[in-house]
Amino acid sequence: MTVRRLDPVLVDRIAAGEVIERPAAAAKELVENALDAGARSIAVTIAAGGRELIRVVDDGAGMTPEDLALSVERHATSKLPDGDLFAIRSLGFRGEALPSIGSVARLSITTRRREAAQGVALVVEAGVKGPVRPAAAALGTRIEVSDLFIFTPARLKFLKSDRAEAQAVSDMLRRLAIAHPEVRFSLEGEHVSAFDWPTEPIGAEGRLRRLGRALGRDFPENALPVEAEREGVRLSGFAGLPTFHRGTSAGVHMAVNGRPVRDKLLLSAVRGAYADVVPSDRHPVLYLDVLCDPAAVDVNVHPAKSEVRFRDPALVRGLVVSSLKATLASAGHRATSTGGARTLEAFRAVFSGGGSGGGAGSIQRPNFGSVADWRMPEPAARAEPLQSGFSDFAMPSADARAHLAEPAQDALDRPLGAARAQVHGTYLIAQTRDGMVIVDQHAAHERLVYERLKAEREKSGIARQPLLLPEVVELDPVDADRLNAAAPDLASLGLVIESFGPGAVLVREAPAAIAGGNLQGVVRDVADALAEHGDAGSLERRLDHVLATMACHNSVRAGRRLRPEEMDALLREMEATPNSGQCNHGRPTYVELKLADIEKLFGRR
Repeated sequence: MTVRRLDPVLVDRIAAGEVIERPAAAAKELVENALDAGARSIAVTIAAGGRELIRVVDDGAGMTPEDLALSVERHATSKLPDGDLFAIRSLGFRGEALPSIGSVARLSITTRRREAAQGVALVVEAGVKGPVRPAAAALGTRIEVSDLFIFTPARLKFLKSDRAEAQAVSDMLRRLAIAHPEVRFSLEGEHVSAFDWPTEPIGAEGRLRRLGRALGRDFPENALPVEAEREGVRLSGFAGLPTFHRGTSAGVHMAVNGRPVRDKLLLSAVRGAYADVVPSDRHPVLYLDVLCDPAAVDVNVHPAKSEVRFRDPALVRGLVVSSLKATLASAGHRATSTGGARTLEAFRAVFSGGGSGGGAGSIQRPNFGSVADWRMPEPAARAEPLQSGFSDFAMPSADARAHLAEPAQDALDRPLGAARAQVHGTYLIAQTRDGMVIVDQHAAHERLVYERLKAEREKSGIARQPLLLPEVVELDPVDADRLNAAAPDLASLGLVIESFGPGAVLVREAPAAIAGGNLQGVVRDVADALAEHGDAGSLERRLDHVLATMACHNSVRAGRRLRPEEMDALLREMEATPNSGQCNHGRPTYVELKLADIEKLFGRR
């Protein structure tokens, strides 16, 4: 066949298929152009999910008649003044965005610069550009895209419902609004929840207020500031507490130099940082902005500009992981403030006779983020001796009664208060100055043991305790082989094993913190953990998984009766231990109820 040059309009439509695959992509290009023009107010209106209408009105710099005429020509842009593709400092940089939109829709642009007495307007339809005409216009630019893809009907068949397309536009605008809190954003139209977010002051306070609007009003009080810098790369933003998690990754927002992205490298780094404190089927809530030299990142590797490529990806990933881990550790024992609210809601449901599956007297279990890994309490007869700070109280004791002794006044001022009682052999009740705290003793001590083992490993290696009589553990031959293969790694964790024939291993040494526990169960749990985790992930993550398994198996069990001194010791160690607000499986270790809320519950306020 003869080679021929394609018609320019057809070329534009092919380009549109790469850049404008759905209404949200067209709206994104227009909003990014408004931000690059210095707009401080951007209003977006859509109809029929963006198919019938996308209107973007901004108060940016506007365009001259000459700029307006060139703006709809292919490969014409104001974003690359020196032509350097490796130092892009704007959000939009593609020269084909506006002509691509104009080739598959009706495009109308009205604009005016501040110094101009009147505005100018231009219409592009099916790739045919009209003349530039004088027009009445406010400062800035107003762009309307109507009948999107009317000239490429095949593209319309691949669009989703109007509601789904409208939601995609809303999600896009929210991500840009989070990244630019100094700009006012508004959205209205069919099938969307309209919003109008005012401008926020520049700085951390303004960004947190914008995040509260976008991620929920509970986010600011459950967020931790993130600030770090390494070798010219700076990280800033806010990370949600580990117990403030969600069922999808929709709450994970990231940007690179103010450009919202859904980058695989950054998402992997976030998962790695939270892997130790959030359940595998849950996702954190956060916003991070990576600031670096534009020459150190390539933003032109994805048609939708949702992914980037860093010159030094290991540096960026290491910075994100280490900064998030340090930030979460600095939170100490803090848990999400919504735990107490959910508990009170459960009480209200009981008092009002609400809830499904039961009568007026049925009790509803509080929903702590729908975490699936709830552990069943074990019988008291199977409880192991306490470890470390609790080893002086190894014998079971009766519940502490709140009326037997007055709480220490200084303990009431501590974050977790003074221990007052143990109920159901599982939960500790503590009193604070302005409320009460309910602690899950097994979940709390599980985290304490885990953090102690990790700290030992990082400092000088986990302390080992040789066994007077080595213990033989019989296993499935496959599990035994897997353990033997991992023996060097397990030895670094204080668990020294060796092969003892087919389907068995011999335990010669164990970590001192758990040596008094059920080593048979420990070894079997470790074998299961290795089988589940496989060879995926880094060595450190696999070892942390094994440590978490050992800590869980040898912590204070539900059903273990504690003395008042033991309860207070547990509370004090929780206050001093990083990440003690959640157990190794991501569920909360305690909930706090404020006295004012309890009084409202009983109608005293």
